[in-house]
Amino acid sequence: MTQSHHSHYDVFVRNVRHSSRIELSQTALAKNINFLKKKLGNHPRYSAVVKANAYGHGIPQMVKMLEKCGVNHFSAASAYEAEEVLEHCADSSEIMIMGILYDQDIEWVIQNDIEFYVFSYDRLQLVLEKARKLKKKAKVHLEVETGTNRTGMTEPYFKKSLTLLKRNEEHFLFQGVCTHLGGAESPSNQFRIDQQLVRYKKYLAELTKRKIMPKYRHIACSAAVLAMPETHYDLVRIGVATYGFWPSPDIYYQHIREVGKDKDAPMNRIISWKTDVMDIKNVPQGEFIGYGTAFQASREMRVAVIPVGYSNGYPRGQSNNGHVLIQGRKAPITGLINMNLFMVDITDIPGVEIGDEVVLLGKQHNNTIRVSSFTNYTQLINNEMLSRLPMAIPRQIVK
Repeated sequence: MTQSHHSHYDVFVRNVRHSSRIELSQTALAKNINFLKKKLGNHPRYSAVVKANAYGHGIPQMVKMLEKCGVNHFSAASAYEAEEVLEHCADSSEIMIMGILYDQDIEWVIQNDIEFYVFSYDRLQLVLEKARKLKKKAKVHLEVETGTNRTGMTEPYFKKSLTLLKRNEEHFLFQGVCTHLGGAESPSNQFRIDQQLVRYKKYLAELTKRKIMPKYRHIACSAAVLAMPETHYDLVRIGVATYGFWPSPDIYYQHIREVGKDKDAPMNRIISWKTDVMDIKNVPQGEFIGYGTAFQASREMRVAVIPVGYSNGYPRGQSNNGHVLIQGRKAPITGLINMNLFMVDITDIPGVEIGDEVVLLGKQHNNTIRVSSFTNYTQLINNEMLSRLPMAIPRQIVK
């Protein structure tokens, strides 16, 4: 494995401080993985999805934390992400690219033993050429179309691809046949998912007929892992649940029914996001706070200035809406969220001082701010917020 200057990621820390910081809990991660592995049993391989900078948690940190928990298969969305995983993972770990791979990167991928999806017959021919040239086997997963209508080859191309693989076994490692479920987190999509399963089984029947079998059959995302045991096959790709989030309220309620409890917390969020009070202001009644006329003080107020804004991944939609935790108490956001700061009302929180810890996400004393309190919709939006957390924010692994 090539060592690059990035390998000293943890050793090299800048002297000047960033305006906020992220902490990642190893204990919470271990809890999530134990819970998910219980659901899976011994057969399916656990592939942790680390796309979008590991859902905003940070690829360098998460790869290390996951390996400590015994997970050694990583799914990325691009060769660019796969390269970052490669820099930080153990030699024994494996990496799979589920999305974009440019022609010019195919040789790099083969050279580095990285697995990748192939969803077009033309691409498979090009991969064959490169594998021949390098005298090294390409680790391919054939992605099939089952009804999501994104990427995936239809039946005629799948059949042609199998013929190509069979004829050129010395140049390929047939790693997988896979598809992606279009919305397994919601029962309202069940009719679609059922149809996808039927179609997927048709592709599998073709494999049996041709007496050619990949190493892994895989279709399950977090929601399917938690709610649809029949989809587990040989490998599962777990993204959001790895990080302690339920894919949707429906999946959580299904779990609660299964365990026969009113509530249950078998998984924990591993991310906390913190900053500090930058300044404190006394605002006379009737004055406006921040830009425009979005917030007018209805009484004499005391506000704290927070050095984070939408350029740091803090959603502008929280303007006049969200809150942060200071001294374990909720401080409501007053006015518009700026590019790099916003204000909160601390009139009713006595004794706040400049430099006090501010929790944007996570726990402080007995209070918690969840990602869902930013969104109040579903997991899909949680994913959006997390994946937008800038890479520049330092991320530290805590117990």
